[in-house]
Amino acid sequence: MSSDADLIKLYSARILGLAADIPHLGRLPAPQGTARRRSPLCGSTVTADVVVKDGRIAEFAQDVKACALGQAAAAVLGQVAIGRSLPELQAARDALRAMLKADGPVPAAPFDGYEVLLPARDYKNRHASILLALEAVCEAMEAAQAAA
Repeated sequence: MSSDADLIKLYSARILGLAADIPHLGRLPAPQGTARRRSPLCGSTVTADVVVKDGRIAEFAQDVKACALGQAAAAVLGQVAIGRSLPELQAARDALRAMLKADGPVPAAPFDGYEVLLPARDYKNRHASILLALEAVCEAMEAAQAAA
């Protein structure tokens, strides 16, 4: 069982600060691609909307209903999503999953802000919520490309 000190470390001021200031919060009026991801374990959901131009995100919005860790992960994504391609987003998603589940390194820049979530490695029940935003934006990009 985790100690109170471990939980305090997990919900650091940095994580709570990110959770309180999520960039691109909301929905786009006319997205080319949309995806909603839900964590069955905790009920957290993220819906991502994208408009794609030349294979990169030109417009991005996200509706985030998640715990502080899921919100912090969405905030990191929101800071860097505009201008990213599907392969970049997929690499970040896979690197974040490896960081959490297999003690992999922090995702490469510009996704290195996920470093703040390193303490969550020990909380397997939180991994799904942390991955939601990246999973949703990847699916939204795939939907946009399929519709094009």
